[in-house]
Amino acid sequence: MEVIKHNENFEAVNGNMSLQRKIIHLEQLMVTVIEITDGPMKNPDPFHSHPHEQISYIAEGSLKLFIEDREYLLQKGDVFKVASNLKHAIQTLTEKVTLVDGFSPIREDFLNLTH
Repeated sequence: MEVIKHNENFEAVNGNMSLQRKIIHLEQLMVTVIEITDGPMKNPDPFHSHPHEQISYIAEGSLKLFIEDREYLLQKGDVFKVASNLKHAIQTLTEKVTLVDGFSPIREDFLNLTH
């Protein structure tokens, strides 16, 4: 699929309707759009890490980003990066947060969850 329209192809992540994701990818690059609609969160998501490099754009809302022992307050229009294998987490501060995430290499684990 070369094009995904703005309101197409969202899928619930692990059956959670308040966490919707759509994915488009090539062989070495993946972009996901994730909508989180159950904010604001009382606590951050659990920390996680992955071997993929990640760059994320905040398209809507605001959040706290935690990378290792650092904390950032981010809002619509901000961009962040996470290097391979760094522990990171987010905490939404608004009812809805939309992120555009880029990953390299692609997240095979995301494809296995949706196909």
